[in-house]
Amino acid sequence: MSGAVASEKGAAMAVSREAVENGSAVSGLEPATPSVPQFARIGRHRQRFDTGGERLCAGCIPIRRAPLEEGGEMQVLLVSSRGGKGFGLPKGGWEDDESVEDAARRETIEEAGVRGTLEEPAFGIFEFTSGKPGSQQNQCRTHMFVMHVAEELDVWPEGSERQRIWCSIEDAKRDCRHDWMREALDVWTQQLKAAPTAATAAAAAAAATLVSTSVAAATD
Repeated sequence: MSGAVASEKGAAMAVSREAVENGSAVSGLEPATPSVPQFARIGRHRQRFDTGGERLCAGCIPIRRAPLEEGGEMQVLLVSSRGGKGFGLPKGGWEDDESVEDAARRETIEEAGVRGTLEEPAFGIFEFTSGKPGSQQNQCRTHMFVMHVAEELDVWPEGSERQRIWCSIEDAKRDCRHDWMREALDVWTQQLKAAPTAATAAAAAAAATLVSTSVAAATD
C-alpha cells in the first residue's frame, strides 16, 4: 500500500453540508474541538440498537488534499485493525449518551487519532454482519460521514495498536478489507462527482485552519 502521513496540526471544526456549500464554512465558523479521551470506550452496555435488533454504529471517511509536491489529489486515511489483518475506515458503536455525529467523531479520534470538519448529515447508512463464521454474529447498521482532517494527533487512545496511512481514493477502495467499506467509498465518490463544490469548500476551510494555526504557533 502506498501513502504518506501528514504532520500538520490544526483546530477541529464541525459544519453542516449546507454551510459548506454556501461558503460559511470558511468564515463565521463555530469551532468544535472534541476532547481527546485517554482511553477508548470498551464494552457495549451503552450500545444503541435499532428496532429490528441491529447494532447501530457510526464512522468516517477521513480525507485531505495531498501537498502540492505530492500531486494535490484527494486522499483517504485508512487505519489498520487491532489484529493487524488489514486496513479499513474508522467506525464503532453509537452509544446512548451521544449523538450519531459525536459517535462518528469519537470513533475517529479513538481509532485514527484525527479531528476535523465533519460533513453533516451522514452520506449513507451501510449494513453488514460482524463476527466470525461459527461464532455469535451481529447485524450492524453504520451511519457514515466524511471528515475533512485538520489535525493529526501524535498520541491517541488506540495509537499503540493501529497504524494509519494516507492513500489515494482508488488505493483505499482496493485496500479496505471489508466489502461494505468499499461500497461506502463508492457511494461517496459518486456523490462527490455529482456535487464537488461542498468537498472543495470544506477542504479549503480545513486548509485555512491549518495555515492560521501554524502561523499562530510560529508567533507564540
